[in-house]
Amino acid sequence: MARNSKRAQEAAKLVDREKLYDVQEALGLVKQAAKAKFDETVEVAVRLGVDPKKQDQQVRGAVVLPHGTGKTSRVLVFAKGDKAKEAQEAGADYVGDDDLIQKISQGWFDFDVVVATPDMMGAVGRLGRVLGPKGLMPNPKTGTVTFDVARAVQEIKAGKIEYRLDKAGIIHCPIGKVSFEVDQLVGNFRTLLDALQKAKPSGAKGQYVRTVTVTSTMGPGVRVNAQRVAAAAE
Repeated sequence: MARNSKRAQEAAKLVDREKLYDVQEALGLVKQAAKAKFDETVEVAVRLGVDPKKQDQQVRGAVVLPHGTGKTSRVLVFAKGDKAKEAQEAGADYVGDDDLIQKISQGWFDFDVVVATPDMMGAVGRLGRVLGPKGLMPNPKTGTVTFDVARAVQEIKAGKIEYRLDKAGIIHCPIGKVSFEVDQLVGNFRTLLDALQKAKPSGAKGQYVRTVTVTSTMGPGVRVNAQRVAAAAE
């Protein structure tokens, strides 16, 4: 524990908490400060100038990161007939209907993303109580309720991530691993911020992108110049 604490202190010394860094420099520092023995995930936290309590100011969607996330998601698809076959051929890890619904209702969760065809949502809706809290419920806004199951599976496998505003008005997303090159992380970062900019609700007033922080799983947070990021994304 003492060794971990010392490692964290050394990593924290690399970062000036009062400074707003350029994106490239910030992500370089995240890589430099990552001292864990595993390949840490690099995450972005974006605080937006919206009111999460207002329905017309919700920010939710999905985006395919050009360099992936460094993790291959296990995809479960609820579909029948030809659509089930399409999902299997596209590389879905699990495909089924009532059999999978029953399995999940009994506590099985060995998957990361759920896709469903629209005609399955009546049955899948019964799992709302268990899938909802885990953020696994299929949703048209994120492209996970669709008849184009093959495309949905392929995009998820290629590095598609979902973003969603939390109660504090912050969006948290992974953009890769510390083993990625800085340019790959920057590319993923810019793609995510561009998607958030395009998802700006019409009801949002004032500065939209308030603060941006990048960090690794065990590393210190590095603040990014949010205004410069927002200007580049517009």
